[in-house]
Amino acid sequence: MSAAVRAGWRLGAAAALRGRAGRPLSQAAGEGGGAQGSGGGSGSGSREAVERLVREHPVVVFMKGSPAQPLCGFSNAVVQILRLHGVEDYRAHDVLQDPDLRQGIKNYSNWPTIPQVYLNGEFVGGCDILLQMHQNGDLVEELKKLGIRSALLDAEKDQEKK
Repeated sequence: MSAAVRAGWRLGAAAALRGRAGRPLSQAAGEGGGAQGSGGGSGSGSREAVERLVREHPVVVFMKGSPAQPLCGFSNAVVQILRLHGVEDYRAHDVLQDPDLRQGIKNYSNWPTIPQVYLNGEFVGGCDILLQMHQNGDLVEELKKLGIRSALLDAEKDQEKK
């Protein structure tokens, strides 16, 4: 991994945490099948319902707010990190719209905080873990396993051409 990409990751992550990393991902993804929210529903917090949501898509985020309008800094940072990697097709569920889902996802993962990120049905962690994976390059590798090429790899190629 080049020094330019490592520096970009550090700079990008710092900007994401400040909420200045650019246009929210959902402005592109929210139109026509990208990031989607979930409403309530009977039994939305049940283990079976949460399991269905976690497995509905290769990348699933349970967050406060929506990708277009995150309602906490940690949820915003997750959205921005995904944006930096060019991940536009994922499912986002606003736990503030559904108290049963909010508690259900915490019970399901045995993790007390929101946001929560799932890759291929497996719990990855929250904002801190995703940020760490972003900074050390693990997120690029995990996305690759899902057939998703990180946009940061293309940025690295562009830097090498200059």
